[in-house]
Amino acid sequence: MESSKSLNECKCRLAMGRKFVVGGNWKMNGTKQQINEILSFLKAGPLNPDTEVIVGVPAVYLDYVKTNSPANVEVAAQNCYKADKGAFTGELSPIMLKDIGVNWVILGHSERRQIFGESDELIAEKVAFALSNGLKVIACIGETLQEREAGKTEEVVFRQTQAIANKVKDWSNVVIAYEPVWAIGTGKTATPQQAQEVHKALREWIGKNISQDVANSIRIQYGGSVTGTNCKELGSQADIDGFLVGGASLKPEFVTIVNARQ
Repeated sequence: MESSKSLNECKCRLAMGRKFVVGGNWKMNGTKQQINEILSFLKAGPLNPDTEVIVGVPAVYLDYVKTNSPANVEVAAQNCYKADKGAFTGELSPIMLKDIGVNWVILGHSERRQIFGESDELIAEKVAFALSNGLKVIACIGETLQEREAGKTEEVVFRQTQAIANKVKDWSNVVIAYEPVWAIGTGKTATPQQAQEVHKALREWIGKNISQDVANSIRIQYGGSVTGTNCKELGSQADIDGFLVGGASLKPEFVTIVNARQ
């Protein structure tokens, strides 16, 4: 009965045209030697051709990974700024990323919010600017443990999404990554049912506050300690359209996660 339900959920998602998408966020990890090892297991795969695969790479290695990654793996920057150029020491612009063939960027990751103090407003401006310059965006949202325990999960993710919605009209090149901050790098993870509840609530909110077409088509990833062990059950949920993976994306286990829907 459970497998039949999962099959029906997958058929529903496919009917909406939502292709499964798995991102690997390498964060501040990797040397050329380590990156070559990662590229080796990505090339060996095999990776599910029905899943879109994107790796988020430290800035210094973007060009190298773009040049050497397999054709079925896209490359993303982990951040970029809201200007073409200028006196912004340490920042990257969308134009620079496009110039080396990088078409994706991760914006609003919880570490950018929590450690570097990026506001909802700044993240929204960066998302809008990246989109206007032809990049595709993984836009991250999510609540802290304190916010979850206070019963504010939906309030937080709706507020963060609303900030982006205030700046963005065309959502066709946006993937939303819901990442419960309390489940990142802690070994904790939301149960598939908990994750599905938030994804479902967010999709319903988008339908009411943005449009039903966007709600039906936008892909919402789950990003909270996804592993090769829990990926299949998480991936079978009706409103989970992929994953944004941290540490596991540095290991061969990432191939298992990419293939969660097979």
